[in-house]
Amino acid sequence: MPYVTAPDGAELYYSDEGHGRVLLCLPGLTRSGRDFDYLAPHLPPLRLVRLDYRGRGGSQWTGAESYTVPQEAADVLALLDHLGVDQAAVLGTSRGGLIGMYLAAVAKDRLRGLCLNDVGPVIEAAGLARISEYIGRTPTARTHAAAAAALERAMPEFSDVPRGRWLQEAQRQFTETAQGLDLRYDPALRQAFLAAMEGEAGDLWPLFDACAGLPLGLIRGAESQLLSAATAEEMQRRRPDMVFAEVPGRGHVPFLDEPEARQAVHEWLGQCL
Repeated sequence: MPYVTAPDGAELYYSDEGHGRVLLCLPGLTRSGRDFDYLAPHLPPLRLVRLDYRGRGGSQWTGAESYTVPQEAADVLALLDHLGVDQAAVLGTSRGGLIGMYLAAVAKDRLRGLCLNDVGPVIEAAGLARISEYIGRTPTARTHAAAAAALERAMPEFSDVPRGRWLQEAQRQFTETAQGLDLRYDPALRQAFLAAMEGEAGDLWPLFDACAGLPLGLIRGAESQLLSAATAEEMQRRRPDMVFAEVPGRGHVPFLDEPEARQAVHEWLGQCL
């Protein structure tokens, strides 16, 4: 299994497939690079790199204080350096999009472009409250099948989800053990999330504006509780050249294999690569 050692010694798992220009995929807050399995078969020929953040997936747990956007952005740069990649197009889902915007502000020369999956510079309180309900908590379901049914019930804003997708989601999110299901990430991520919520939110629009000059894309779930339609409209006003798609029947976050999402990713990649 491929690992990169971060400057502080943390061992971080990544995958690296294909050849050519690099597309770096950054997952959501509690997720792993496997979230992009749905999109991968629909991508044009390129080099697809995916990172599991510290404390998630196959990467080392390093404690709540290290689970921050600046640290995770530094880890992204360490991975690019490790791979000898000068520039990458970055596709960021939720947390990954925040990391991408942060990189645009502090290391813009390393980006060929940025595509944001259901995230922007304003994060709605309703979406954060929903995340706080489950983050770091072991599910009550004892099997993947039971967890799949629970996910479907808990996310009515998702419609026409392909058969078996909820089971795939459960398998990506939880490990099945003899004692029941366990998380695929460090439960201390809850402490980091709650600490961030208690702090000053700050104005993130400067991070979005730092993307000036970069090919930019935005995909929004039409029923998203995290990224409002108003914020998406303001992002379009500031960047009228931004590739934009809204995916019907999806909340936070689109799976990225929906036709609208695939088309947007392809159009954005055409500008980057």
